[in-house]
Amino acid sequence: MVNFTTDNTEALRAEKNSRADRMGNKIHFTSLGCARNLVDTEVMIGLLLQAGYEATPSSQEADFLVVNTCGFLAASREESCQTIGQLLQEKKRDAKMIVAGCMVQKHKHELQERFPGIHYYLGSGDMDKILEAVRASSPGAAVTSAKSFLQQGEIPRFTSTPKHYAYLKIAEGCAKRCAFCIIPTIKGALRSKSIEQVVKEFNALLAQGVYEVILIAQDLGDFGKERKETDGLENLLREMLKVEKDFWLRLLYLYPDEITDGLIELIQNDKRICPYLDMPIQHINDTMLKSMRRKTSRSQIIATLEKLRKAIPDITIRTSLMVGFPGETDEQFEELLTFVQEYPLDNVGIFKFSAEEGAAASKFSGQVSEEVKEERYTRLVATQMAQVSSRNQRFVGKRLSVIVEGYHPESDLLMRGRFAGQCPEIDGQVIINDGRKVNAFGQLYDVEITDIAGYDLIGRVVKAKRALQLV
Repeated sequence: MVNFTTDNTEALRAEKNSRADRMGNKIHFTSLGCARNLVDTEVMIGLLLQAGYEATPSSQEADFLVVNTCGFLAASREESCQTIGQLLQEKKRDAKMIVAGCMVQKHKHELQERFPGIHYYLGSGDMDKILEAVRASSPGAAVTSAKSFLQQGEIPRFTSTPKHYAYLKIAEGCAKRCAFCIIPTIKGALRSKSIEQVVKEFNALLAQGVYEVILIAQDLGDFGKERKETDGLENLLREMLKVEKDFWLRLLYLYPDEITDGLIELIQNDKRICPYLDMPIQHINDTMLKSMRRKTSRSQIIATLEKLRKAIPDITIRTSLMVGFPGETDEQFEELLTFVQEYPLDNVGIFKFSAEEGAAASKFSGQVSEEVKEERYTRLVATQMAQVSSRNQRFVGKRLSVIVEGYHPESDLLMRGRFAGQCPEIDGQVIINDGRKVNAFGQLYDVEITDIAGYDLIGRVVKAKRALQLV
């Protein structure tokens, strides 16, 4: 969950249109779910700032409260409902609540029944109607058949992340039909931006001082495929790499079958692409993979991992694994455990299968009990943590280029940062116990790693590497 707090207040105030009346103009934002949702929220903020509204970190002083919901899993929907309920209790009496996003697209009636105090609804493809929602004098909704929002042209966007990194959404929707997933029904068919549009947004982010640009989509590897383009992602990256500036470019969500020799070569040859891939695997047993309607087999996944490790020795590989998929046997789960031990992965998100309405697998026979799911989840987490502790030892004694981002939340005596193998929000971090040579946050420093703590690395700053031109 992302709340837009005092970290952004001064910048938000600076963006305020002076022509607008200050009374009844304050808006509080909450963004739930994935980074793609966050980008949509940033577009809504940009549109409202351009129109003269003012963002506030305080839900109690806001005249409008906007929640961008996630509806992917039952747990996500419950978090959305808890957030809405809490904000409805906190808000001042005449403030209006606007709810947008994935949960609205698929579960609007449920929200209407549970929260009659919601003033306006926006579908997941209707973010550009936020002004209509705010200005509406009576309750209403704009929930069209457009299931996802893809920024085009000169639509304003206010980046809410720290100044040194930002997300760049290059596509929406999904062309795949995994049996456990309802994303295609929520977000619709694949739609990609043009290469020209992506490069324009990329340059705009760099111009405002962003150093790390994180490319996101439901599946980066499908970029341009709805237009019958081949090698779409590779072509896009080549155009972006023509920009003669220093930056980190990070790739999130690439399926194993889409990691081509051409892509590997690009990562090898240009150090501005972080040696980092988020490659969802889900399982390793062939029967499970087929039942999940995945496109890769055990042998293909292993071959891809081995090719990546050989070509890019310092690559960080993140993945997601699922336990308790319908029909998963003890033997198939043990195969997954053995795989994690034999082919160590750097970062793993582990999930228990959730039988979501609308997902094909929700009707499969052989549903696994919650007790068995929990037991398998616990064992897989423990096995993965043992592998991480062992694998991270390779960093001890080495120097890494780290962006120091701020003080550690547990103590002002510690600082925190990330090296190129760590993505914000989802991976570990570098905990700095000697930051005497740090003179500014959001800058690159050489950090000597002295110890590990699970997914986190511990180190001391040796010297400033380079000042980033943040504005």
